Amino acid sequence: MVHLHLVNYKNYPDLELDFVPGINGIVGANGAGKTNILDAVYHLSMCKSYLNANDRHNLRFEQSFFSIVGQWQLDQKQHDVQVAYKAGVKKQVKWNKKAYDKLTTHIGKLPVVFISPYDGDLIAEGSELRRKWMDGILSQLDKRYLDEIQRYARLLEQRHALLRNMHEHRLFDPDAIEVWDAQLIPCGQYIYAQRKAFLAEFIPVFKRFYTEIGQNAEEVDISYRSQLADADFATLLQESSKKDAFTQYTNVGVHKDDLLFSIKGHPVKKFGSQGQQKSFIIALRLSQFDWLKQHTGQKPVLLLDDIFDKLDNQRVERLIALVSADYFGQVLITDTDPNRMKALFAQLPGQTQLLQITNQQALPL
Repeated sequence: MVHLHLVNYKNYPDLELDFVPGINGIVGANGAGKTNILDAVYHLSMCKSYLNANDRHNLRFEQSFFSIVGQWQLDQKQHDVQVAYKAGVKKQVKWNKKAYDKLTTHIGKLPVVFISPYDGDLIAEGSELRRKWMDGILSQLDKRYLDEIQRYARLLEQRHALLRNMHEHRLFDPDAIEVWDAQLIPCGQYIYAQRKAFLAEFIPVFKRFYTEIGQNAEEVDISYRSQLADADFATLLQESSKKDAFTQYTNVGVHKDDLLFSIKGHPVKKFGSQGQQKSFIIALRLSQFDWLKQHTGQKPVLLLDDIFDKLDNQRVERLIALVSADYFGQVLITDTDPNRMKALFAQLPGQTQLLQITNQQALPL
C-alpha cells in the first residue's frame, strides 16, 4: 500500500498518509485513532471493517458519509481502490474508478492480515468465531468456497424454518426435509473437504511460527473436530432426523465444526499463560499470512495493532525481527509508547517510518 486518504471515517474528518514498503510504525495515545487507520486498510481489502460490521458505526460523529481511498502498487502498476458509504444508500467499492457489481469479486485481490487485541476471542469464545476465522482465510482465495459458505447458511435457515413449521403443525414430512438435504449435503461435504485440506497444510507452519516467536520447545497443536470425520453427511442427517424434529434445529453438519487449540496437550484457554496465548494468536496470524502468500503469490499487508501488551521484551524483539525480514513485505504497527517504538525501529534494516497521531493528523516522529 502506497497512500491512504480518509474522509469522515470514524474519528478522522480528513487524513492523508503515505506508507513506505517496509515497516510503518503508528504511535499515539489510547483513543487517538491508530487502530482506525489499520481498520481502513482492512476495509479496502475485505469490503468491511474488521471491528464494526455495521457501516453506520464507522461514520464520523454527526456525518452522513465516509470515504476510504487507497493506492496499491501491484505488478509495477498503481491501482486505486475506494470504499464509499452514505447512510441509507448501498455501499460502493471501486477498483480503478470502476464500481463492482458484487463486492465478493474484490475480496482476495488485496490480501491483508490483521492482528488485533480482540483476536484473543479466538481462544476465549465459542466455535463460531473459529469457523469464521477459517472461512475468512479460505474465502480470500477460493470463490467457490465463499459461495458454498453463503449457500450453506441460506439452506440451513430454510431447513430450520421448515422444521419449526412442522413442529408447529405437529406433522413431520421426511420428503419435504429431503428436498433441502439433497442441496445441503454436497455443499457441506465441499466445505468439510476444503477445511480439512487447509488445516493439514496450515498446522505445521503454525507450529514453526510459534517456536520462532517463543524460541522454546512448548508443544502446541490445533485439532479439527467435525462430525463429518466420523460419517458421511447423508447418514448423519438421517440418524439425526428425530432429534432435529424435536429441537427444530439441524444438529449435525459443518456448522458444528470446531478447532481445539492446545499447549502441552491441554487447552490453551485453561492452561496457557497470557504470554503463551498471545504468542499462540500471533503464530496463527503469521501462518495465515504465509498461507495467503503461498497461494496468491502476493505478500499480504500485515497489520499489527497493539501487539506488545502481555509479551515479554524477548518475544517482542523476536517478533519485530521476524516481521522485518523481506519475507513479510509491508507492515503497519501501532503502539502507545513512542520510546519503545524508537528503540525497536533503530535496530531494523530496510525502509522504516514512524508516525505520531496527534489531533487527528499524522506527523513524523
